[in-house]
Amino acid sequence: MSIGKSPQDDQPSAVGPRDAVGPVEPVDSLGSAESAEEERSATEEDTLSVGRALEQARTEAGLTLEEVSAATRVRVPIVQAIEQDDFSRCGGDVYARGHIRTFARSVGIDPEPLVRQYDSEHGGRPAPTPAAPLFEAERIRPERRRPNWTAAMVAAIVAVIGFVGFTVFSGGDDESPDQQIAEGLAPEKTAAEPSATKPADPKPEPSDSAIAAAPADKVTVKLSAVEDKSWISAKSPNGELLFDGLLLKGESKTFQDDEQIDFILGNAGVLDIFVNGKQVDEDFEPGQVERPSYTKGDPEAG
Repeated sequence: MSIGKSPQDDQPSAVGPRDAVGPVEPVDSLGSAESAEEERSATEEDTLSVGRALEQARTEAGLTLEEVSAATRVRVPIVQAIEQDDFSRCGGDVYARGHIRTFARSVGIDPEPLVRQYDSEHGGRPAPTPAAPLFEAERIRPERRRPNWTAAMVAAIVAVIGFVGFTVFSGGDDESPDQQIAEGLAPEKTAAEPSATKPADPKPEPSDSAIAAAPADKVTVKLSAVEDKSWISAKSPNGELLFDGLLLKGESKTFQDDEQIDFILGNAGVLDIFVNGKQVDEDFEPGQVERPSYTKGDPEAG
C-alpha cells in the first residue's frame, strides 16, 4: 500500500501572514470616544461665560431671581439679562462690572475672576462713564428750583436804600440831629436787614457737634463729592423721588426724611457720607454702583 497525501494536506494553513508578524491589539473605540467627551466637557466647564457662571452659582445656592434682585437691589429683568450675557441693560461697562460684583457676592462666589473675564471679553478695563443715562427711565420729575436768595437780598438792599433816600430828600433843609443820626446809621441798618431775612444755610459743614444739631426724629444724610463727580438718586420709603442728578466735584447735598432714605450712588467711592451728623465709612470703590439705605438714630460706621 502506498502512502499518499491526505485531503487535509491540500487545505491552506490556518496561520496567515498576520499570525507570523504577531497579534494586533484591538482598538478601543468606545474608550477613545468617552475620553474625547470628557475633554470637551472639561473645556466647556473651564470656559463658562460670565452670565452662565453666575446663573450656575445662583442655582447651586438655591436662590431665585427675585431673591438675588432683593439682595443686590438690581431689578429682575437686569439680573435675568446678565445671566444671558446681555450687559446692554447695565448702562455701560462701569456699571456692568459693579452688577457682576454684587451679583457674585450675593450667591457666594469670588467676583474678581468674573470681572477680569468680562474685561478680557469687552476690550479691557473701561474708563468711568457718566452715570446719568443709566437711570434715565427712573426719573419722575425734575428737582424743584430753589429760591434765588441772592436776588432777593439785592432787591431788599435796593428797597432799603430807596426808602432811606426818599426819607432824606423829603425832609427838606430842616434836618434835625435825630435825622442826621438816622441818616448816618442807615448804611449799617441796610447791611443788617438782609441778613435777618436770609434763611440759614441748609448745608452746614459737618463738625464734631453736628450729631447734636441733627433732628432726633428724622434721618438726615449729607453727600459730598470730594474726588470726582457722582450720580445720585434718592427716594423716600413710599417711592417719592427726592433727587436725581449729578453731584459735581466739590459739591454737597443734604437729604432729610421722617423714616428712611434709599440711595442709588454711581461712582460711589468718590463720596463722603454723613448720616445724622456722623461720617460713615462704607468702603465704596470709585466706579462702583451702590444702593445704601439710612434710617434714624446713631449710624454704624463701615
